[in-house]
Amino acid sequence: MKKVSFAEFGGPDVLQLIDAEEPHAGPGQIRVAVRAAGVNPVDWRVREGQVLGAHPTELPSGVGLDAAGTVDEVGEGVAGVEVGDRVFGEGSSTYAEFAVLGAWARMPEGLTFEEAAGYPSVVETALRVVREVGVRPGQTLLVSGASGGVGSAVLQIARDRGIDVIGTAGAANQEYLRGLGALATTYGEGWVGRVRGLGRVDAALDLAGSGVIRELVELTGSPERVVTIADLGAPEFGVRFSGVAGSVPAALATAVDLISRGRLHIPVEKSYSLADAAAAHADSQAGHTRGRRVLVV
Repeated sequence: MKKVSFAEFGGPDVLQLIDAEEPHAGPGQIRVAVRAAGVNPVDWRVREGQVLGAHPTELPSGVGLDAAGTVDEVGEGVAGVEVGDRVFGEGSSTYAEFAVLGAWARMPEGLTFEEAAGYPSVVETALRVVREVGVRPGQTLLVSGASGGVGSAVLQIARDRGIDVIGTAGAANQEYLRGLGALATTYGEGWVGRVRGLGRVDAALDLAGSGVIRELVELTGSPERVVTIADLGAPEFGVRFSGVAGSVPAALATAVDLISRGRLHIPVEKSYSLADAAAAHADSQAGHTRGRRVLVV
């Protein structure tokens, strides 16, 4: 089978499309014929060799956590899923023609494989950071870097829970954020004043790692009211770095519920082939994403 792999840490150019042995489902796992794989910032952080405790990496390594496809192998002890079922979920080395998943759910009706591949890790992360930052209904959550996959999910999850949201993003994504129910403003010079002009901030999330931790603490009044998934230096300011996943099956169940109720939709900004994984990583690292990027197999 074809698989994206890297034998050394580095830039996007270390990614290679290789021939590899097919993986097989172990106990409690399924194997899918991958139709699409989600491209997440954690993928290129791991590729660069960043120290992420939840994702120890041994070289050579495959790439990718999220996938959508059809079940083609069911491991021992697995019930409720059959060969041929359309599923989405999380596993390892999902930039490949076949991948093993440890957590999955049936795809909601009407969802394409490309769309479905963009949800698993994104929704788990969004649910986790909203929980960890402790924001409650009736309060206001500031989301820095709000137009990407996690930001898109956070805004919609928060609004579904009765939480007001302020989102920062580039000028081209202001209407997109407003369409998700957020008060929107641009980042860049004077952004703190613009946020203050939109109202009180009770809690804040840093999803882009753009060096705004000090300002987020200033806006919320306490480092305990700020959580980041992107700035490894945040603990110096007393701010929590969230990098360890919670329950992925529970997150997938919530995603199915929200999607089925029409309360969650994350658009696919661009699709790539497996051979173009390096370009997908380069574009992801450049930022300014609106929704998700995925690989189509």
